[in-house]
Amino acid sequence: MNTPLSSYSKSTNPQAQQLYDHLLRLAQSVPPREMIDRFRHLFLDTAGYDYPQVATALQDLALSKQAEEDFRFIINRCFYTLVNTWQLQPQLQSAIPELVALLEEPIFLGGTNSRGVRRVREMMKLFNETEQSLTLRRLAQVFKVEEPIEGSSPVGNLIQRYPYLYKHCLLSEESDYQQKRTIQDIQDRSQNRFETDLSRYVTYQVRLAQRVRANSSRGLDVVENPTLLSDRELGSALKQYTGKVQGNKTHRDLADSFITHSQNLSNYKAFKQDFYQYLTMAIDPAFGKRRFNETLYKQLLSVSPQNDGKKPDEFLIMRTCNQVLNYLVVESAQRPQHFVFVDLITNLGATYTIGLLLKIVMISNKVKPYLEKRFAILFNHYETSSKDGVPWLVKSMENLNVGLSIHFGNADVSCLSHIMR
Repeated sequence: MNTPLSSYSKSTNPQAQQLYDHLLRLAQSVPPREMIDRFRHLFLDTAGYDYPQVATALQDLALSKQAEEDFRFIINRCFYTLVNTWQLQPQLQSAIPELVALLEEPIFLGGTNSRGVRRVREMMKLFNETEQSLTLRRLAQVFKVEEPIEGSSPVGNLIQRYPYLYKHCLLSEESDYQQKRTIQDIQDRSQNRFETDLSRYVTYQVRLAQRVRANSSRGLDVVENPTLLSDRELGSALKQYTGKVQGNKTHRDLADSFITHSQNLSNYKAFKQDFYQYLTMAIDPAFGKRRFNETLYKQLLSVSPQNDGKKPDEFLIMRTCNQVLNYLVVESAQRPQHFVFVDLITNLGATYTIGLLLKIVMISNKVKPYLEKRFAILFNHYETSSKDGVPWLVKSMENLNVGLSIHFGNADVSCLSHIMR
């Protein structure tokens, strides 16, 4: 059962409540196409709306002294009133991009003597420049029917492929409880769908390999590769993230051994030194000795040196992991330099680079959202670039999707052990 968004709204204004409840009643009883027309009439025209008291409430909100600060949140919640209703029903989800497409329609400020109508139109025009409008447009991409991806497609059109970006790209600090719950539901569904598709693909590949070995001609129903990686690239990623990477040990084995080892360390400086060894033990010496290993070591030692004599605790370990991810991927949206990350991918490849980042997250699962946030910063930075313009980023995001699904999700790739002995 849907709850009116205003229950979680920062505003308790009765006029805003009237607006939310009106839209919710209509959304639950009116077909989406008609609902979108009514939404357009209310927010882009307003004059002559079928429910004059609602139109008056909207105009009063736009004319209020608080409008400059609050009106964008009110508009956002109005959009989400419909999104929350439709996203729960697969047959209605295609209406969400059509609703958000209203933001692309031209807004005419003239043609009316009503001060309230003009003000609503002005506020809608201003809304198009807000973070709330941007996140709605990204959300629309999640619900668009996936089309063949061309090289010239903007990176932003790929967001539906990466559930781990949703919380960071589709929400803001001002998002209310209902919005967060909606995005969480959407993320869970997308993640489950990808993990199921990946598991089916891996099972298909294993059975296909077994048929080839047995020289069997019995056919199998083809299962498509669910990623944008080639079959060879995906195979390499699966081998890297699930197979033996050092002797008889997998990434998970090495992480568990390091966690056990670090619990017996007497001080934080020793932890940082051993963490350096853990991260670099499998890095190609030709690359590591050039400069990378030295700068990584200095970076690690520079983290909280005032705590070097203390016994490492969860907070210090998390801080270390976060600082290393800042260095290896990207620091912040305000300082989006990522030369080290590009250098790693250029020299080690996307698959190995993502494996290195996963080694960090395996030490502290609480760091996982922080890694996802680093990739959200890169995604936002290159959102309008073409897919073919940043192939290293697309391959990295695809590899991360696979790696997170294997190590932190429910993708079942256990059958790989039959062909990786």
